[in-house]
Amino acid sequence: MHALDGVDVDFARGHFTAIMGPSGSGKSTLMHLLAGLDSATSGHAFLGDTDVTRLDDTALTRLRRDRVGFVFQSFNLLPMFTAEQNITLPVELAGGTVDRAWFDTLVSTLGLGQRLTHRPSELSGGQQQRVAIARALIAAPEVVFADEPTGNLDSRAGAEVLSFLRRSVRELGRTIIMVTHDPTAAAYADRVVLIADGRIAGDIADPTPESVLAGLDALRTLDVADDATTATTAPAGTGTGAVRA
Repeated sequence: MHALDGVDVDFARGHFTAIMGPSGSGKSTLMHLLAGLDSATSGHAFLGDTDVTRLDDTALTRLRRDRVGFVFQSFNLLPMFTAEQNITLPVELAGGTVDRAWFDTLVSTLGLGQRLTHRPSELSGGQQQRVAIARALIAAPEVVFADEPTGNLDSRAGAEVLSFLRRSVRELGRTIIMVTHDPTAAAYADRVVLIADGRIAGDIADPTPESVLAGLDALRTLDVADDATTATTAPAGTGTGAVRA
């Protein structure tokens, strides 16, 4: 089983890219390699000119702290801290000063003004996810990796968050790479990369929910065809490739 097999793909600076594919297709593994959370058995992953796959643990920690933001489906908030403390934590760990104007913009946009003194256990799942999104953006990182960022939000709150993520790209020059199962969420992106069986299987520019659904339907058709020929197809070898954000 190869989680990724010969992947060669670039993600443009200052763009909002969604990665989509069936469960087990390798989309989360691809994001984790780009972010330096997983190690590749071969190939390279770059953040700008930095070869992430060649960094030691200390350098990886600095890269994730200073240049990367994360939003995970499981929130990963620190339970003993308030919402405000969770949001500002990345800046404080880096020894920086919180930009209060940017902090206020995030809090207002994400509707957290009345929840800043609450701890995660006192927040709903959707509120916790909004705190996680604000935390990912507070230090103005070069790239934000988001794994189902609206998975625990209702449709209205999810649309507001996605609109803000898109604004942060178009107006503030941020770079966002998002893994999602939701065609509507993917349609907020500038581009959708489709992945299946550990390989790049499609690329959709200026996506709409309809074009994303059509791409996913094509992947399912391809899976059926592949299943029909499995008995006569040799197993794939270990792939090598390059992924660049």
